[in-house]
Amino acid sequence: MRMSLPAARATRAAATVITLALLAAACTAVAPGGQRGAPPARPALTGAHPCPGLRGFTCSYLVVPLDRSGKVPGTLRLQVAAGNNSRARLGTLLFLTGGPGQPGVAFVRPVDHELTPAIRAYRLVMIDQRGTGGESLSCPGLQQQMGESDTLPPTAQAVRSCAQALGARRSFFTTADTVADLDSLRQAMHLRSWALDGASYGTFTAEEYALAHPGRVRLLVLDSVVPQQNVDPLYIASMHRAAFVLRQACRLQHCRYDPAAELARVIARYGYPVRIFDILVILSIIDPRLSSPGIAFLARLHEAAHGNPGPLQALINGFYGSPEVRPQIYSSGLHAATLCADIPDMPWGNAAAPLAGREAALARAVRRIPAAATWPFPPATAGAQGVVAECRYWPPARPDPVPPGRTLTMPVLLLAGQLDLSTPLPWAEQEAAQIPHARLVVIKDAGHSTELHSVQAAAAAQAFLLTRGRAVSPGPSR
Repeated sequence: MRMSLPAARATRAAATVITLALLAAACTAVAPGGQRGAPPARPALTGAHPCPGLRGFTCSYLVVPLDRSGKVPGTLRLQVAAGNNSRARLGTLLFLTGGPGQPGVAFVRPVDHELTPAIRAYRLVMIDQRGTGGESLSCPGLQQQMGESDTLPPTAQAVRSCAQALGARRSFFTTADTVADLDSLRQAMHLRSWALDGASYGTFTAEEYALAHPGRVRLLVLDSVVPQQNVDPLYIASMHRAAFVLRQACRLQHCRYDPAAELARVIARYGYPVRIFDILVILSIIDPRLSSPGIAFLARLHEAAHGNPGPLQALINGFYGSPEVRPQIYSSGLHAATLCADIPDMPWGNAAAPLAGREAALARAVRRIPAAATWPFPPATAGAQGVVAECRYWPPARPDPVPPGRTLTMPVLLLAGQLDLSTPLPWAEQEAAQIPHARLVVIKDAGHSTELHSVQAAAAAQAFLLTRGRAVSPGPSR
């Protein structure tokens, strides 16, 4: 559940070398050991300097407590980038990146480029959220196995080693902790309120912030939506939606067969369901139309369905033979620490549930899934993919505290890519149904992180921002 840089660039790179390292991402940070001394009495930005390579932006640092209760000592030093147009006519726009595991400051340039008219009217602010970036949580084994993936399963040993290395600190990387950091940032910048734009996991952070501080948020843009309630850790909606994505890609490429049926046959004959699902999720970020000739997913799948699995196996091996993604680019340790605390409806309950009953609870949940719900993947895929695989072994931890509010009351624009499997369209529809002042815009033939990849999505977001939530760009919303 992450942002990516504009798709054309990523797809060209993927056509050259098919590896996970091609997914452009970045992360925010936590101080190793949490030993930077006490935070200031009042939130403040320190160490201001021109952001390297970012004309018109100043970088600085926000120091926050690791544990706001004070029981576990330590502080975190979070990097912040802010536009120099401090008197922007529409105020401040905080843009939140995804993951969990991505930085913010590394994405200033693409956000500024793709949303230029709105950025000129707002002061753009981006932050490296706790646990990411230059001082990111580092778990070498987990990092090597998962890279930037949400759905590739790690080994139990890699998960346990990561949790052991983080120790008591692992309980302080929930979204609620980040929400508190963001409000410290607001106070440090002397703002009464601001607008928020979140992409992927950043939508969940934005939602939780708006529920915790409704008077501080004028409007919300939620791009590639993670719903505030009932996030499905089994990814059932994504697996079911894969049939639509495959068939839509086939339609766009004028093929004359059913790739969803072929995928079901290939999995039944050759296996690899989790890896193929993970690849499709990744492709919905970098090549949602499955049109890259260098990747040629549909052609490889078609050959496998007709008895030649070699090209598809080569693709799978290529995806999982890449150099390790550095935690400064995407922190798998933070991904585990946050998601395993945040999701309240795991098959075994919330993050505080004992390890002993998790395997049995997961098996029961998988047995209850009808085959039609995950087709063209078998239901067992839901219990073997990465989110539940890593959290099944993550030690009991402090669950993400529930925000005080239940309903987003400000104007909200939701953007959803029709071909997105990372945060599928049903998630956005679920969220939109709960918001009184919501507008859902579905971007046809688009994938994940639409504002950076789709002219229509960028125009809708900018119209919404520039009219202070009163309008979006012309065109169908479905």
